[in-house]
Amino acid sequence: MTTTMEQLEDRTAADFYGYEALLPDEERKILLKARALMRDRVKPLVNENWAKGEFPEELIGLFRESGLAGLPYEGYGEHRPAASNLLSGLLALEMTRTDASVSTFFGVHNGLAMYSIHSGGDQEQRDRWLPAMAAMDKIGAFAMTEPLGGSDVAGGMRTTARREGDTWVLDGAKKWIGNATFADYVVVWARDVDDNHVKGFVVEKGTPGFAPEKIEGKTAFRIVENAEITLTGVRVPEADRLQNINSFRDVAEILRATRSGVAWQALGVMAGAYELALGYARERRQFGRPIGGFQLVQDLLVKSLGNITASWGMLVQLARLQDAGIFRDEHSALAKAFVTSRMREVVAWSREIFGGNGILLEHDIARFFADAEAIYSFEGTREMNTLIVGKSITGESAFV
Repeated sequence: MTTTMEQLEDRTAADFYGYEALLPDEERKILLKARALMRDRVKPLVNENWAKGEFPEELIGLFRESGLAGLPYEGYGEHRPAASNLLSGLLALEMTRTDASVSTFFGVHNGLAMYSIHSGGDQEQRDRWLPAMAAMDKIGAFAMTEPLGGSDVAGGMRTTARREGDTWVLDGAKKWIGNATFADYVVVWARDVDDNHVKGFVVEKGTPGFAPEKIEGKTAFRIVENAEITLTGVRVPEADRLQNINSFRDVAEILRATRSGVAWQALGVMAGAYELALGYARERRQFGRPIGGFQLVQDLLVKSLGNITASWGMLVQLARLQDAGIFRDEHSALAKAFVTSRMREVVAWSREIFGGNGILLEHDIARFFADAEAIYSFEGTREMNTLIVGKSITGESAFV
C-alpha cells in the first residue's frame, strides 16, 4: 500500500512515519470515528472521574452508540468482516491516547472477555453471548489473576472447579478483575479438581456465591472498576463451561493475543504523553520564549518520538504476523516487554517537560505517568516476558 503525501500530512503528532496510512480506507474511517468519540465525548468525562475513582456509566452508552465493539469477530458487530489486527491495535492506541482506564474498560470487554468466548466457546455459546456483547447490551469481564497468584497462575491457580452431574461448583478468589463490579458475564478460570487442568466458565451477574467487591485506593487506572471476587459454592451449568478450553495451553492462546493488545496500549500512553508534552513545550514560555526552543527540551521530545516510532514499527509487524496466523508467544512477549519499557521512559521525560505543573491533574500528564505503571506490570511482567523470549532464542528454559 502506497502512503501519499496527503495521508502523511494528516497524521497525528506521534505518528511521525504515517503508520495509520497503512489501513485501508474503510478501516481508517472507523479509526477516525473512534478518535472523534474519544476527543469530543469521552475526554470531558475523564479527569473528574479519575480524581473520584469512579467509572462513569455513560461510557457504556457512548461506546454502544459508536458501534466499535465486536469488530475483531466476523459476524458480530457492525463491521461484518473481521477487522484487521492492525485496526484493533490502532483502536487500542487511539483510546489510550485519551485515557488508559477507558481503553482498559473497553479492552477487557471487547478483548479479554469476548475473545475468550469466541476462541474458547463452541458455536452455540458464541451465538448465545457475543451478539449482545458486540452491541454492548451486555458487558464482559475476565477473571484469572488471584490474590496470591500472578506470574505463577499457569501452575498455581487456587480457584477450583468440581463437577456434580451437569453442574460445576466453583470455589476460590480472584483479584484485579476489571469491570467485574458491574459486568453481566464474567469469564472465570478455575482448576478442575479431577484432572488438574484449567477450564473456563461464564458466570452471570447475580449468581449466588459470586461476590465482587470494588478495590479502593488505587493510584493508577482509577476509572477502571477493578474488583476482588470471592467465589463460594458458585454453581455453573455445564452449558456455560467454555467447551473448547481443556487446559492452560488453550488459555495461553488467548493470552498471546491479548498481550499484544497491552503493547498497543503502552504505545497509546507514549503517544498521549508525548503529544501533551509537545503541546506544552510550544505554549509554555520561559526567559521570553517557548520552552520548545531550548535544546534540552527538544532532546527529551526527540528521544520520546524515537521510542514511539520504533515501538510502532514493531507492533505493525506484529499485527501482520497475527493476521497471517503465524505469530507466537515470544512475538507478543517481546513486544510487551520492549514497548512497556520504552513507555516508562517517555512518560517520565514528558512529565519532566511540564516541570512542577506535571503533577497537576488539570494538565493530564499525571494520569499518563501513573497509569503507565499498571500497564508495565499486567499481562506478564517484563521479567516473565523476557524469559519467554529468552527460552525461544536460546532453547534453554530459565524459569524456576
